Amino acid sequence: MVVLITYFLHKMKPQEMTRAIGESSKTLIGAGFVLIFTIPMVRILINSGVNDLGYSSMPIAMAEWVANTMGWIYPAFAASVGALGAFIAGSNTVSNMMLSQFQFSTATNLGLTGSAMVALQAVGAAAGNMIAIHNVVAASATVGMLGREGYILRKTILPTLYYVIFAGIIGLIMFYWMDITDALTIYLNTL
Repeated sequence: MVVLITYFLHKMKPQEMTRAIGESSKTLIGAGFVLIFTIPMVRILINSGVNDLGYSSMPIAMAEWVANTMGWIYPAFAASVGALGAFIAGSNTVSNMMLSQFQFSTATNLGLTGSAMVALQAVGAAAGNMIAIHNVVAASATVGMLGREGYILRKTILPTLYYVIFAGIIGLIMFYWMDITDALTIYLNTL
């Protein structure tokens, strides 16, 4: 129905409509193809703790290692992890689905506020969305710059770095100078 309305609203010729549908279909198929693999990967990551051997899930095991290895400085990198997740997955939402449990568990292992650490994850994932390959290609196609994706990435990497660096600094200030806590953190620390 929307396609038909667009056809008449823009007074398109049949050839223009055919070309528009073809270009849109290619974009949809490209995005859909990636989602076919992304969503199961996220589900495996999240449900990896459901096993007969009693092993921790992958996010929990990674969080324990990061907390033990990086220690108190980790909040400076939490937004960068979110950005990396968005860059790899091609989506802010998928980055948050994959890494929120990891971020929360890392915060818990460090005795910090999980909700604030997950907020840093979300901020970083939003920043990483600027350099997610799928988004760069879609933006390039939209503005007629296909083939110039490298140029666009070079221009967007600086705002992304600015974003995650300052989010990391704010995270350190929140945790260690403002002493941000929540009821769940206080409860977990009493156990």
